[in-house]
Amino acid sequence: MLSNILDELRACSPNLKSAIILPPVLENGRRLVTVKIITDETFRPSDKAAALAVIKKYVPSYFGCAVEISKLAPDADMVRRRIYAVLCVNCKAVYSAVTEDDISVVKEDKGFSFTVSVPSSLGTDGVADKIIAELKKSFCGEFRGRCVASARDLSDLEIEEIHDEIEYEIPVRTFPIEEFGFLEGDKIQKSAVYLSDLNFASEEVVICGTVEDIRERTYTNKKGQEKNYLSIILNDGTASAYITYFIRQKNAEKITKLKTGDSIVCTGANEEYKGNLSYTAKTIDYGKPPAGFVPEKRKSKPVPVYYHHIQPQPFSDIAQTDLFSDSAVPECMKDKTFVVFDLETTGLNSSPVSGNMDKIIEIGAFKIENGEITQSFSTFIDPERKLSEEIIALTGITPDMVAGAPKIGQVMPDFFKFCDGCILVGHNIVGFDYKFVDYYCAKEGYLLERRLIDTIGLSQELLFLSNYKLNTVAEKFNITFNHHRAIDDALATAKIFIALIKIKKSLPKLQ
Repeated sequence: MLSNILDELRACSPNLKSAIILPPVLENGRRLVTVKIITDETFRPSDKAAALAVIKKYVPSYFGCAVEISKLAPDADMVRRRIYAVLCVNCKAVYSAVTEDDISVVKEDKGFSFTVSVPSSLGTDGVADKIIAELKKSFCGEFRGRCVASARDLSDLEIEEIHDEIEYEIPVRTFPIEEFGFLEGDKIQKSAVYLSDLNFASEEVVICGTVEDIRERTYTNKKGQEKNYLSIILNDGTASAYITYFIRQKNAEKITKLKTGDSIVCTGANEEYKGNLSYTAKTIDYGKPPAGFVPEKRKSKPVPVYYHHIQPQPFSDIAQTDLFSDSAVPECMKDKTFVVFDLETTGLNSSPVSGNMDKIIEIGAFKIENGEITQSFSTFIDPERKLSEEIIALTGITPDMVAGAPKIGQVMPDFFKFCDGCILVGHNIVGFDYKFVDYYCAKEGYLLERRLIDTIGLSQELLFLSNYKLNTVAEKFNITFNHHRAIDDALATAKIFIALIKIKKSLPKLQ
């Protein structure tokens, strides 16, 4: 509907041909909708009358309608600041390598032209187009611009002072093993590591739990011989783990009698393989966790004092809004902070139990404070593995875009700091996104507080749609975005979340 209003408004008078609309103001007591229009041309009373006629068509008859027109001619400094803000949100790599002094803006008859000087080693495809699209949302007039190579190289950039963090080692939790009995080992094991803490490499780790699944499989060794091994899923009440056990002939008869529901003790190695930790049992015996076992609460590393690799950026959004949108902040959002985030990953496997846990390749997040989007957090992540053609096609993220990006162990402490004290929000956050960040934060010793709001459930409760995919819900609220890119999906989700809470007027139960 908004695009129709703008098209009609701009067509009703030459003096309004590049006008923009600010968020309308609704005065309930007077039943009056006031729409503010900004133009860069000198306007006459007849232009105001023509604009009012257009706006009235879209305002319910039981509301009065008023139009205010003002002329805004932005100067070069205003445009330069806006370009820098656009780079901050939409072009992080360029933003990190330039300052406002690298942006030149020239006033022209019908608008502005700009040039951004960027180190030659950085790609700038599409950057100017993104800037122009955002400028048109903020200012009247025409814009044209380009990126040019600067003489400066990335190696010339000043490096911020590196702050040291206090070292803090998370103790590994263990529980006593009960009813231990030999099956093939020769050493009595008295304690086992929590499976939820099994995120470190070691040549010998003892674990204990109940067999949830056990299957005999075959593999071919380097000599071309076919051998048997067991694939076991073990659960100790804190987590499940995928275990490999290579069957030795002398113990084959005893070991292959194990079945689902048996309680066992495994002694083996937890080693990194293709970027993931993999547990291989050397010996299997009998044993179980204590009766009525209640896991000890995990301890987290303290929140990092500094951001080291990803620095959050201030965010502002001058956007066109629907005429019937309520700009008032719901009481339930006041004095609360939310982080709305989205991920792009190498695949859909969000459970380490199944073996090859997929990797995060992009995080996009926005902080909402008192109902307003105030900060952004965005980064690519080097997955240290090849991207599939399917993922490249779906996300548009290429190997070049993640090459040289920070690794997951560098990103998660910063993301944990960004989320500290916040309620986490996402579209399918419960079923997908939270599982990834919880796992990879825990690998670094940081334990997220599980306070989640899923906008899928909220949408299903409040809206009647054919489906509740992100793009379908976004379309309901006239939100356009570049789907399947984390930063764009996160911003769309943040706007959807605010819109849904304005409808509901209360927060849902946290999950």
